[in-house]
Amino acid sequence: MLRIESITKSFIQRGLVLEKLDLVVNEGDSIAVTGPSGSGKTTLMNIIGLLDKPDSGDVIFHDKSILAFRPDESALYRNKNIGFVFQDHLLLPHLTVRENIILPLFARDISTDEYDEKRAYAGQLMEKTGITGIADKYPFQISGGEAQRVTLVRALINKPSLLLADEPTGSLDAKNAGLLGDLLVRLNNETGTALIVATHSADLAAKMKLHLRLEEGKLVPWHGKY
Repeated sequence: MLRIESITKSFIQRGLVLEKLDLVVNEGDSIAVTGPSGSGKTTLMNIIGLLDKPDSGDVIFHDKSILAFRPDESALYRNKNIGFVFQDHLLLPHLTVRENIILPLFARDISTDEYDEKRAYAGQLMEKTGITGIADKYPFQISGGEAQRVTLVRALINKPSLLLADEPTGSLDAKNAGLLGDLLVRLNNETGTALIVATHSADLAAKMKLHLRLEEGKLVPWHGKY
């Protein structure tokens, strides 16, 4: 589904961050990417999500290079194929939980039938994640764990091929972090959406089918030592 081929990325302030990095992601995969702060985890996620571009190398999605996409093509790629979950939930404070969840539906023109189908799917996801009861509340009225579940449902509403979760449990206590990790695994299994999680959490990484560590700009198999 996704191939990252020999990508390199550097920054003026930080120097070389990614160096000829390769990664293959198949449908239904769940992959943990760990590494110290500044190792390039977020940079890698941003490149996959076309929020940033590498200095060299290629990113191929369904056999098509995406790096030459125009801005409108990049936005469509993200909206249709990629779901994002970040450490900060980024919910809009003036919208209810339900309104925040369906917001991605307005990023492109869709038919009434598709809109109705996606709203119904959002309802199913809200039931699965246990947030139906807070649908009409505003972000300031819900807990951090609930907010992250809202973010997760919002990320999945367009049935993306790939979910990118960047430190999704970083702001949660141990109990809620464990619950969110279990939820990510269950949704990965049930929906078939591939999952890449960038995390400092050994517990969350252990729940993924594949655990890779970012070292010296490259991804290497994790062997149980930090």
